Amino acid sequence: GIAYGGHPRQKLDIYRPAQTRDNGAAPVVVFFYGGAWREGERGDYLFVGEALTSRGFVAVLADYRLYPEVRFPGFVEDGAAALAWARRHAANFGGDARRLFVMGHSAGAHIALMLATDARYLEAAGMRPQDLAGAIGLAGPYDFLPFRRASTAEVFDPPARWPLSQPINFVSGREPPLLLLTGEDDDVVSPGNTTRLAARVGELGGKVEVIRYPGEGQPRVIAALSAPLRSSRRVLDDIAGFVARQGSGATRGP
Repeated sequence: GIAYGGHPRQKLDIYRPAQTRDNGAAPVVVFFYGGAWREGERGDYLFVGEALTSRGFVAVLADYRLYPEVRFPGFVEDGAAALAWARRHAANFGGDARRLFVMGHSAGAHIALMLATDARYLEAAGMRPQDLAGAIGLAGPYDFLPFRRASTAEVFDPPARWPLSQPINFVSGREPPLLLLTGEDDDVVSPGNTTRLAARVGELGGKVEVIRYPGEGQPRVIAALSAPLRSSRRVLDDIAGFVARQGSGATRGP
């Protein structure tokens, strides 16, 4: 329940491993949950905090404002504020600000990848995307125009702003390394979002890894981080491996 802003929804929880590595400074993963930008509570994702701390990472789980209280880009701005807060305070809770990652699932993956690609949000919060060691998207929408549902369109209205809501439109090849995970049988967020974003990053010389899980849909990609499924699914292994491979991706200190 730590405040990163003045709104009641601008709060976060911190999960720390019982024993830290690397002289007490652990990688920090800031996580945003899904819920169609309309619903969700950080308390429902304790299992994500447990999963990440089990691999020696510090996990920061943040709430953000939701529709109809805000439309795009309000929730992305909240994501930037939470990420900047985590970077400023990383040392206070045993984290390494030079190894700061942003991760999200579904709508939360959209927020994470907007922060990694469109520099304006982090710059407004005193950061740059290049200050991140990496970004991780689980079953995320990154290139989803035209909207399939009117309920989605109204979150991003007016129509003039729709192109600004698509992470793929801001890929430059200079974004931090990306890990994109998707279930091949996802009928909520088409796996094509992952395929197209990865292709654009590759075309422009960026670093991206894509992992597709056969037979999996959107809910099971995140559910694989829960204790009953961790041993039989490789999602946590894939995330931990990516974090370990990146080392320190930050280009300047906090």
